Amino acid sequence: MATVVTFGELMLRLKTPGFLRFSQAPALEATFGGGEANVAVSLALFGHDSRWVSAVPNNPLGDWALASLKSLGVDTRHVVRRGGRLGIYFLESGASQRASQVVYDRAGSAVSELAAGALAWDTVLGGARWFHTTGITPALSDGCAALAAEALATAKRLGATTSVDLNFRKKLWSKAKAREVMSGLMAHTDVLIANEEDCDSVFDIQASHVESGSLDRGRYLAVADQVLLRFPAVKRVAITLRESRSASDNGWSALLAERHGHAFSRKYGISVVDRVGAGDSFAAGLVHALLEGRDRQASIEFATAASALKHSIPGDFNLVTLAEVETLARGDGSGRVQR
Repeated sequence: MATVVTFGELMLRLKTPGFLRFSQAPALEATFGGGEANVAVSLALFGHDSRWVSAVPNNPLGDWALASLKSLGVDTRHVVRRGGRLGIYFLESGASQRASQVVYDRAGSAVSELAAGALAWDTVLGGARWFHTTGITPALSDGCAALAAEALATAKRLGATTSVDLNFRKKLWSKAKAREVMSGLMAHTDVLIANEEDCDSVFDIQASHVESGSLDRGRYLAVADQVLLRFPAVKRVAITLRESRSASDNGWSALLAERHGHAFSRKYGISVVDRVGAGDSFAAGLVHALLEGRDRQASIEFATAASALKHSIPGDFNLVTLAEVETLARGDGSGRVQR
């Protein structure tokens, strides 16, 4: 299997039990999560040499966070231990017509205080075949934005494939700032992962001329085509297609587009247990499939199956095996008991 490096923030996740509201919860469930760490966990479980790079505080909370990742096979040797704090996010899971709520408490986190040049990317990326980050990381601070740019440029120079999940977070930065920074990062990005809303928010790329419907595939393909036209360095665009009928009932499929062809996955009907981390599980599935040299159709089917399964698992991490994803990607979604 290949060596893959991801760069981003890990946060302490504090969630109300079940579907309780914040005002009802007598206690909160503590786990960890964060876009690039979630990808690193999935890839480690798929058998890759998975390195996660970041900074965490040099205290027992930082120890706990790293132990959580190490227990799942993630290589954390390049993580910087320093002052600052571990970011936190609070989660109240929605149900039926009530949406989920996320509250961030991450200002001043250890990773957000890193400056340009703080990480030795030539060493960190040594031997790596793939580098992955998200639009959340450069939104944390100017230092993180500079580090993401350094990492992408170094990865390309060293011959690795690069991917960026657009992941616009309006609570972290403005659309104008996101457009400025993320447009610059596209010069060193091979694979862009996004959804239609984020492409609109960050790049002002819309497909309003396409007739809309409950799920108009042509609309998503038009968005992907515009991304490929605007950013010549980007070779592939993967777009997730979520139909949110309610917080509990979603339709889930995806598109993988290249300049000379595209493929849509099958669509899954999802009864949502926990959708946080679904996009990250999709990214990890896509990275794995492309590293294996699978064709467009097989790659998008694997990525979508991996992320469909994530909706059934509490917590940020997609705790599934390759065999489970392969079974679903082949079309066996019966959910029958395995004996």
